[in-house]
Amino acid sequence: MNRIAVLNVVGLSDRHIGPQTPRLSALRQRWRCATIDPALPAVTCTAQANYLTGRRPAEHGIVANGWYDRSLCEVHFWRQSNHLVQAPKIWDELKARDPRFTCAKMFWWYNMYSGADWSVTPRPMYPADGRKFFDIYSWPYDLRPALKEALGDFPFPTFWGPAAGVKTPQGAPDAATRWIAESAKWVELRHAPTLNLVYLPHLDYNLQRLGPAHPAVAADLARIDAIVGDLVDFFASRGVRSIVLSEYGITPVSRPVHLNRVFRQRGWLTLKEELGLELPDIGNSRAFAVADHQVAHIVVNDPSLHEEVRRVTLETPGVAEVYGLADQRILGLNHPRSGDLVAVAHEDSWFTYYHWLDDSRAPDFARCVDIHRKPGYDPVELFLDPAIPAVKLKILGRLLQKKLGFRMLMDVIPLDATLVKGSHGARPASPLDWPLILAEQPLPASTLRSTDVYGVIRSAVVG
Repeated sequence: MNRIAVLNVVGLSDRHIGPQTPRLSALRQRWRCATIDPALPAVTCTAQANYLTGRRPAEHGIVANGWYDRSLCEVHFWRQSNHLVQAPKIWDELKARDPRFTCAKMFWWYNMYSGADWSVTPRPMYPADGRKFFDIYSWPYDLRPALKEALGDFPFPTFWGPAAGVKTPQGAPDAATRWIAESAKWVELRHAPTLNLVYLPHLDYNLQRLGPAHPAVAADLARIDAIVGDLVDFFASRGVRSIVLSEYGITPVSRPVHLNRVFRQRGWLTLKEELGLELPDIGNSRAFAVADHQVAHIVVNDPSLHEEVRRVTLETPGVAEVYGLADQRILGLNHPRSGDLVAVAHEDSWFTYYHWLDDSRAPDFARCVDIHRKPGYDPVELFLDPAIPAVKLKILGRLLQKKLGFRMLMDVIPLDATLVKGSHGARPASPLDWPLILAEQPLPASTLRSTDVYGVIRSAVVG
């Protein structure tokens, strides 16, 4: 078997390869290149599941980054157990072919409890007193202390939140991505896996925060280009061939779509008051939208409303398509975790999870980076609230409270969805905004389906 490294450059599309990316430009000229017709939805968890199983969500069950659990009547986002992916993974097939095959998963999602030999993923610690400590999870367990001794603590605040992609006391703009790249090198030097899956998220932050056309993105492109070039050279020196790919492209957006506010105004959303704040009671709601970038899985608990919910959603400005079960079968989205309806936004729009009409009644977690408690994806977590005077002093005060052992709420995230300037999830009109794949080996076509990536990786390893 050949040894292969798959470098997942999140957010990279053909539109971004140019003067700011000399290393990627050279690879594009020297290697084979194909665009990838993106997964639906074109989001991290679904795209990765398509790539690593060769199947669509109807079979593997990863219908988005999160979904509504109909048994628990709760929304769960960003879970980590690999058992959620209900199809065999590429390492399962390759280990069956050759028991000597090994695999490292460096920050790819659904990282925990897989058949990979080495894996590392962000995983905070939550003591019983309510505090939160940034950390990582690894398998085997001894990988975690060894990596931290060699590289220092993982710069968690630079992986997601207002400190991601910008220079802060927590680290350089690309601190998290560089740490991941160095951890992949460390694993290669000590374990030499047959397949090394490396997640490089740096572009994801400012492409959403500023938009793909913002002049500052040029610096981000230069940074990721240097990281990718360094990794390609490093792996080549070790006899490892690289594949460079991305999960999705990011397009400019200017219109947030608040489906749950629409449903609330129709009387379909049930709210409960807790400590003076409004939280959705999804199990008792007649309809609720689980928002994930440019796709929303709509739960319709009252079947008599199905067609009306579909009509109202489709009439909402910013909504391009609404798929029922028959459409979902065609698209490979018909899985019990999918919504009764699936809405897709126009390319210039995206879906929020917001349900409140008065910001003073928003849940306390709305103003925090809280990816697990929010019943939908929230890119506004990339911003500090511009309405808070001396917001960085407030952060210092909150950190002091934490250090002294007090409970505190890091409530510095704004509630203004118009701040977000880039999104993904829908299928962009231009292939220049689709994900791509670069490889030394021949590729089967100039445009691949997302499920074809499985075969490309398998062929690279098997030869």
